[in-house]
Amino acid sequence: MNKVKLKSKSKFADRLGTLGALLVLCIILSFASNNFLTQSNIMNIFKQTSVNALISTGMLVCLITAGIDLSVGANAIFCTCMMGMLLQKGVTNPFIMILVGILSGVLVGFVNGTLLTRLHLPHPFVSTLGMKNVLWGLALLVVNSQIVSGFPTQVTWLGSAVLPAGIPVLGGFPISFILVIVIFVLMDVFLSRTTLGRSIYCVGGNPEAARLSGIQSANVLTFCYMLSGLMSALAAIVLIGRGGIANGANAIQPYDTDAIAACIIGGASFMGGKGTMSGTLIGALIITVIRNGLQLLSVSTAVQNIVIGLVIILAVLLDVTRERMDAKARRLATQ
Repeated sequence: MNKVKLKSKSKFADRLGTLGALLVLCIILSFASNNFLTQSNIMNIFKQTSVNALISTGMLVCLITAGIDLSVGANAIFCTCMMGMLLQKGVTNPFIMILVGILSGVLVGFVNGTLLTRLHLPHPFVSTLGMKNVLWGLALLVVNSQIVSGFPTQVTWLGSAVLPAGIPVLGGFPISFILVIVIFVLMDVFLSRTTLGRSIYCVGGNPEAARLSGIQSANVLTFCYMLSGLMSALAAIVLIGRGGIANGANAIQPYDTDAIAACIIGGASFMGGKGTMSGTLIGALIITVIRNGLQLLSVSTAVQNIVIGLVIILAVLLDVTRERMDAKARRLATQ
């Protein structure tokens, strides 16, 4: 019982520390730029966070299983291009376009899961890295390397709509971030309260115990990568709403690294078995706030990439340090 309480307190302290880091970052940027704490910029931060937060949801589930999905960003762009292809062919029914986008993302996730569990590739790093390049090529191919625009309003609504300006305080709040909140709440309940959710943690944290418990690890892993694909598809719909276009060349954007950073900053581990939805959301906000603050300060794109790269390195270093401390604590507990 004491071990459980200590573990719970440790998780709470980690989450509190991450939230404190976000607040400190916001305070520093508010002094550095007069435009940072304006309502329009805050709403812009929520808009920018939406895509990364959705992609990070899928990434978190994969990380909990001690896996990784490096194809999440390319998958999102591929889904936008699949919808763009329909538009090029004269299909303007928004329901069909959204359905094809979602099915495309889930299918990619299924293939990733199958490569890992049925074809027994050594590590998801290999298969999903390869899939990232495949999707980049496919995204360009399906739209003939063209930028597609003119999507129906029903398709762009999710990524572009905001609450009416007349609503106090929340006027201009993006609908896409409301979707993020709903999904994060549902996913939190799913991971913490359902049998399948607990099985995901078990597969990542203690594979042998999962096997002895009769958990079908292959099915659980396949489900996780399909879920990651679904989140990429939802992010794709938001992306179309934000930019109004489908552009296969955007598959090279660092969506995957931003998602990994958000998860690790939020308390997930490459070793598996760890991670929370609330921590991941805070991590996604931290990444967006850093990017937003650097843009307000007119920092060059090159320097922005250096800063984000250093943040990712620090996040991984934090993960390794946490693992060492946890291992030391377990050794002391068994003595």
